[in-house]
Amino acid sequence: MQIFHNPARAQWPALQQRPLAGSNDAILARAGEIFDDVARRGDDALRDYAAQLDGVPALVDLRVSAGELAAGAAQVPAELQAAIRQAIKNITTFHAAQQPPAVEAEVETMPGVRCWRRSVAVPRVGLYVPGGSAPLFSTLLMLGIPAKLAGCREIVLCTPPGRGDGRIAPAILFAAQELGLTTIVKAGGAQAVAALTVGTASVPAVDKIFGPGNRYVTAAKQLAAQRGVAIDMPAGPSEVLVIADASANPAFVAADLLSQAEHGPDSQVILLTDSEVLLNGVVTELERQLPLLPRAEIARQALTESRGLLLPDMATMLEFSNEYAPEHLILAVAAPEELAAAIYNAGSVFMGHLTPEAVGDYASGTNHTLPTGGYARAYSGVSLDSFYKKITFQQLAPAGLLALAPVVEPMAQAEGLHAHAHAVALRREALSQM
Repeated sequence: MQIFHNPARAQWPALQQRPLAGSNDAILARAGEIFDDVARRGDDALRDYAAQLDGVPALVDLRVSAGELAAGAAQVPAELQAAIRQAIKNITTFHAAQQPPAVEAEVETMPGVRCWRRSVAVPRVGLYVPGGSAPLFSTLLMLGIPAKLAGCREIVLCTPPGRGDGRIAPAILFAAQELGLTTIVKAGGAQAVAALTVGTASVPAVDKIFGPGNRYVTAAKQLAAQRGVAIDMPAGPSEVLVIADASANPAFVAADLLSQAEHGPDSQVILLTDSEVLLNGVVTELERQLPLLPRAEIARQALTESRGLLLPDMATMLEFSNEYAPEHLILAVAAPEELAAAIYNAGSVFMGHLTPEAVGDYASGTNHTLPTGGYARAYSGVSLDSFYKKITFQQLAPAGLLALAPVVEPMAQAEGLHAHAHAVALRREALSQM
């Protein structure tokens, strides 16, 4: 981990730089080639990529059968089943509280002019759940639960087949079974996003794609957006920023940093503190805890692009954090409530010494699909709102048309859009003859 003592503000942009930023051209080009291939060859392309990239040379059925779903789900140990069910309950409770009214209150903007708005679920959604070295069944809960609550008509799950055997991780299948999801496709990477975008014989095309992934998945989601399919947000490698004061436990802070570093070699962790004793203690704890991790090598690579900064005071740390706009922000301080109002750029905030980021990843109830790479400056994390679109309605009574005509007609004429003005004038004249 790189350590900096009171760096000048001119250094901050460099210290806030994400790993591999600005080197996306080759990945976008490759993702584009995969898109074109899937659009041209459909399921055959998906099978070829499963052989090339996932080590599954003879993948015949891309869809998980009902038998596979039941058999895989049954392999999940009882203790994990209970944990997943409790997580589902917590996540459902939090997201159900976000339920909007079916029809918002009407507003009369002028006498006889009524306007209102209605929430409508996105009809067809695609959920991308990363697999590979860490099958993230928790991501399925974070995406599938709000999709079901919103009432999306069609939910398609894509997740990579297991290397060699082509099977989906049992925990993912159990989570899918608990949520009542049955359209499950063995496809990962950019090719899965492409299939959800253009549609194949086995993969229905969708209206919006959700879910995190590696840089190829992120690039593919950008291409999907260019082709008219909505995405939840640009989401790249995971990251955490910890603000810690002298009251923090160095072992806790180090564990929080490592919990993000183990996601992948391009993950990034940042520590800000005004205590040199705490900073030194965290470095010592990192050295102690890192070798104990099964994914130690991955975490070690991530730490090479991670930073610990000694800064003069809390105000400076908050300023740095808001500029960085972290996906996850941990306030490992004595009085986190006092800082909360000053945070305006963050995906999700974890307050106090007993609130590790890991609880949000799994079961506190909040959603873990969050904006990364600084996108928290403008994007929110996934919520129930993400699965809705808002349709506006308006209806004019005769009095409303007559009241609006002298407003709309001159405005339309001033813009040179005379057909707009004429559409109103015709109705105004018709009313005058009644």
